[in-house]
Amino acid sequence: MSSQVSIQDRCAIVGIAETKFAKNLEGSEKKLAVQVIRDALEDAGIDPSEVDGLSSYTMETTAEVEIAKNLGMGDISFFSQIAYGGGGGCATIGHLAMAIATGQANVGVAWRSRKRGSGPRPWSAANVGLPTPLEWTRPFGLLRPADEIGILTRRYMYEFGATRDHLANVALACRKHANMNPRAMMYERTMTRDDYMNSRWISEPLCLFDNCLETDGALAAVIVSSERAKDCKNPPVFIHSFGQGFRKESHTMVNYWCEDPMMGPAFACANQLWKNSEIQPDDIDVAQIYDAFTTLIPLSLEGYGFCKKGEGASFTENGAIELGGRLPINTSGGGLSEAYVHGFNLINEGVRQMRGTSTAQVPQAKSCLVTSGEGVPTSAVVFRRD
Repeated sequence: MSSQVSIQDRCAIVGIAETKFAKNLEGSEKKLAVQVIRDALEDAGIDPSEVDGLSSYTMETTAEVEIAKNLGMGDISFFSQIAYGGGGGCATIGHLAMAIATGQANVGVAWRSRKRGSGPRPWSAANVGLPTPLEWTRPFGLLRPADEIGILTRRYMYEFGATRDHLANVALACRKHANMNPRAMMYERTMTRDDYMNSRWISEPLCLFDNCLETDGALAAVIVSSERAKDCKNPPVFIHSFGQGFRKESHTMVNYWCEDPMMGPAFACANQLWKNSEIQPDDIDVAQIYDAFTTLIPLSLEGYGFCKKGEGASFTENGAIELGGRLPINTSGGGLSEAYVHGFNLINEGVRQMRGTSTAQVPQAKSCLVTSGEGVPTSAVVFRRD
């Protein structure tokens, strides 16, 4: 184990909350954020006046000062925002854990509020003055994330023999778990393999069910020191390890400048995550793996060391990623079938698994990996229960 370990089990998540998930949710993003942070603090049994640390995404429209004023928080001594959209979720947790472990804050709140289900698509406003790296993709027809991941998927299929059946394994596993979860947008909408195979193309070889949902909603989590966690309402979920990373010559989503496009940011993040962790891949009982697209699951299984490079697709066979399988993933339904709010719902589901309150609970689960967006500079955390 590295001698540089500093946050291992020193902080814990003690409160979580989420709004309803829907296509057209009432209320502004700010109103939803204030509501969900208040609920998460209530879940923890902590008054808003005690919060002194905040962390969110650079894509978050709800400013820290507005959140603090609307909730009656006191002086804020730490705040951060994490870039790269879906890559930032776990980093909001990690940054607050580092801040609390080093005395920069005492009570931290991470959140994401988004109205993607009722708002415009981000790429619809693209103009002539594109920033790097978009200038290398958008003019050549890769207009949406689905187009970029479609290119990566085709390469993965060519390199390793992955098939649409393997991608269907991912979509079906997430849907089965969502069908157990009343919070999920797809709760009452079952799916068969034939449904998957016959669905319309979005960006070949990605079909409708390879893509995440479009969701309005907000989520939050409350973090304190492990010592303070003893006095909170719910059992603590310890933040055992945290990592961020992206590889040399990384190019968002497509990664075609890397020496090997099939070794994405997860490989770099995993190096940092596992070197500071006593819990290793073989010890993980359940995983919440970022799933804006089905392809990201096999890529992440490889990147985080659950199988060898090129074996992620076959790892999904025979129910291995379903409840009762070798490594159950996305037990709330994930971005594919619960909700897509830049992956924050995966964090909350990881907490529920450690509390033993998931709707698709893994029996006696003691450790959970949560990852953020593969394909972009990313982050990950390992949770454990006491």
